[in-house]
Amino acid sequence: MNKLVLKTLLLLVLMVSAPFSQANNVDNKLGSKAQLQQLLADNKGKVIYLDFWASWCVPCRKSFPWMNEMQVKYAEQGLKIITVNVDVEKFLADEFLQENPANFTVIYDPNGAIAKEFKLKGMPSSYLLDKAGKPVSAHVGFFNNKKAEYEAEIAKLLATR
Repeated sequence: MNKLVLKTLLLLVLMVSAPFSQANNVDNKLGSKAQLQQLLADNKGKVIYLDFWASWCVPCRKSFPWMNEMQVKYAEQGLKIITVNVDVEKFLADEFLQENPANFTVIYDPNGAIAKEFKLKGMPSSYLLDKAGKPVSAHVGFFNNKKAEYEAEIAKLLATR
């Protein structure tokens, strides 16, 4: 990824993770910038795989089993998968999750506020953040033939101090 894109992503992560009130309850599953800020703050020091998805996204259906596998495989080493659903109608996301269970954090962004901050170029869009919260890579789409590459990026970051 080129330096300009990385700098832009870093700026966006810093903007999203600015100080805020502790009043937001992550368990309420209502999408908001503050909720993402809370999750990023709560998981400081972990490698974060941040994924944006929608119910109509066919590649998203393929990514969920892989994300579940990665969360189970690497949770103890410090991986945290956070996903952001961008469906306007929450029931569509709920139906998707009935068919594609998530063993990771899901927040909702029906107004697209979080998605706008990240200037998504497609679905799914994923960002890998190192233990310091700095974005180190981004992917648009999900490709089965790249799963080993995605996992290697995660494992490499988890191995760093």
